[in-house]
Amino acid sequence: MSPNARGALLALLAFGSFSTHDVIVKSLGASYNPVQIVFFSVLFGFPLVTLMLIRDAKPGHLRPVHPWWVLARTVATIATGLSAFYAFSVLPLAQVYAIIFAAPLLITILAIPILGETVRLRRWIAVIVGLVGVIVVLRPGTTELGLGHMAALVAAAGSALASVIVRKIGQDERSVVLLLYPMLANFILMGAALPLVYEPMPILHLGGLAVMSILAFIASALVIMAYRSGEAVIVAPMQYSQILWATLYGTLFFGEFPDLWTAAGAGIIIASGVYIVLREGRQSASSATPVLQIRSRFETGTVPRVQFFGRDLFKRSKNDD
Repeated sequence: MSPNARGALLALLAFGSFSTHDVIVKSLGASYNPVQIVFFSVLFGFPLVTLMLIRDAKPGHLRPVHPWWVLARTVATIATGLSAFYAFSVLPLAQVYAIIFAAPLLITILAIPILGETVRLRRWIAVIVGLVGVIVVLRPGTTELGLGHMAALVAAAGSALASVIVRKIGQDERSVVLLLYPMLANFILMGAALPLVYEPMPILHLGGLAVMSILAFIASALVIMAYRSGEAVIVAPMQYSQILWATLYGTLFFGEFPDLWTAAGAGIIIASGVYIVLREGRQSASSATPVLQIRSRFETGTVPRVQFFGRDLFKRSKNDD
């Protein structure tokens, strides 16, 4: 098997695991407030974080080099996690993914003021086409838009902002800082709000939360392995396989059948996103390549992100190419 084929296969397995994680979120969301799900997700994620911290031999402290950027990223991450969990709870899986897939388009826009990236005409056209796809999915005026749709849009925007900030400060900040601050903030804020929404959870549901953390951890590790094996322009578009998983899971477990408009809008968004990734993968592209380096999964601040600890290895592998 060629390195690119192996990378694509590993990425498909990773995003299948992420999609299974989101199925559990949706299932639990029928009975519990997203605040409660986020809190216990963070709680089960901390043991994995502890193991990762023990293995982090890089000297230094936990004070951010860029505190305001870290704060902005933390806020964006918390908003992403809470909004995404709520959206999964009340909307069809495929529809949520279609809207969140707009994140690469927003990254392209945010990279202009934050990274100083130059976006030329063709990428602007791709962004506009992709945003038209979002409108097709939402169909304002013909579909009753609710808090779930707004939450999915907030998740896309928060994910985009958090990703661009990582690209801006990632060279200076320790991986543990980028990992730990969103989780601690989630634990404190969701813990403070938990008494207002708490519902007793049986062992089975607590086990589901633990499985969520394990799935996210495994999926993140698979993403690193995928990027180590294949080229980023091959691996990154594999994130869109989640729409297939969402359709399958939605049909099997929730009786959800994506309508024609959702399928058409998702197709437009995916096409524009893939085009942007391919444009950034060209030799003549800017070195910033914010979309290509997104690692293809929105961060919720609830589980340890192995990507941060694989970041230096990822860079070395690409420099060796």
